[in-house]
Amino acid sequence: MQFRIVSGFLVFIGSYFPLAIILAVQDIPQTWWQRPICTLTSLQAGSCSFSPFGNPVLALTFAGITACSAIIAFFALRSISYPFELEVRQSKAIPNELINYTFPYVVSFMGVSYAEPEKLLGFLVFLIWMFAVTYKSGQIIMNPLLLIFGWRLHEASITINGTHREVRVLKRGDLRPGRQWGQTVQDFYVVRD
Repeated sequence: MQFRIVSGFLVFIGSYFPLAIILAVQDIPQTWWQRPICTLTSLQAGSCSFSPFGNPVLALTFAGITACSAIIAFFALRSISYPFELEVRQSKAIPNELINYTFPYVVSFMGVSYAEPEKLLGFLVFLIWMFAVTYKSGQIIMNPLLLIFGWRLHEASITINGTHREVRVLKRGDLRPGRQWGQTVQDFYVVRD
């Protein structure tokens, strides 16, 4: 099974939800934090503001798109069919290599602000480039947000249809030796008990 470009992009962009939250928080001016807490009196007087963002359209749009994409990715993984029976001989958890690869780039964009269009354009180019690299390399499933959802990446020795293979396996929870059901997604096996 190969991700289509749209579903692959949704899985990819959903992994940037934490960054969208960070950027949204950074878009709240310091003056807003110093305002008094809204009370019933201030609500009735109309002096209470619920939009803290300097650029609410951009902040809420990026956060909304990434949140929806993360939710769609979560449900897409839950809806995968598992037609192949396989035997796991041994396995070990491996770190998510993509986190190590993108971390320096993400840190460099902490200076991104919704008020600076040239930096936003650079950030957009970065996202498109990272998507192209991860999609073409078959690494789209190595999504750091999946760790939050309980998915873990493993190196495993498996037997499928009488053939022994060394593969990378994505499974929710621990991967133990024994019979499993699986599906191939790009260069990975996604399995369940």
